[in-house]
Amino acid sequence: MSKFIALLQFLLALSGCSIGGTTYTSRIDSDQVHLTSKAHVQDGVARFDCVESSSGICHYTLYPEACSGKADCQLAPLQRFSVPSGESHQAAGLIDFRPCVATTAAALGADCQPATAGKAR
Repeated sequence: MSKFIALLQFLLALSGCSIGGTTYTSRIDSDQVHLTSKAHVQDGVARFDCVESSSGICHYTLYPEACSGKADCQLAPLQRFSVPSGESHQAAGLIDFRPCVATTAAALGADCQPATAGKAR
């Protein structure tokens, strides 16, 4: 069903109709960790920009929107991927998701916090 919606949004965009978009911005600024990431979703296409990362890489974990901030969410991540600092990654067909981003590859829970050893992911 989500592929159908993505295709429909793509066809609407080709005809000049746009449903709008959503932008997510993530920032971490502490003594040891710096990260700035932007993700923009429009017409079923998501673009993830790793603006800056103190580790040189932004590590993304995408959860279904239904998990939004819930540490006990039992749904699996939709995708995990990494993007070097200064570069971007584009994906089609991503609808209703929440991005979590970090400077390390450690598994993140749906609340965007590091997953504990007791959590199965």
